[in-house]
Amino acid sequence: MGHLHKPINPKKMQVAVWDTYVTKKDGTIMHFDIIAPSEVRDTSVIYDYGKEYLKTKDLEGQPLTSKECKFCHIETVKLQWEGEIRKRGYFIYEMENCE
Repeated sequence: MGHLHKPINPKKMQVAVWDTYVTKKDGTIMHFDIIAPSEVRDTSVIYDYGKEYLKTKDLEGQPLTSKECKFCHIETVKLQWEGEIRKRGYFIYEMENCE
């Protein structure tokens, strides 16, 4: 009887959270997290994810290096991030001045 709610994939994805602060063209600082599978340890890949996101905000070319983006922690993926990570490889969690 108790097997009805057995999870399909009991092992949840572990993700790394990269804390990122980028100076916008108007001088304000935008703060967002780049969230990617924890196996992705190559910082150039993480920075490329951030740069891809900056293009969508018309901020292509703004610096995004180890100075702007630092590893923060690893956690279990949140449901609202998972689809995007599986599709695109990463999720951007917007925090401040990301409009």
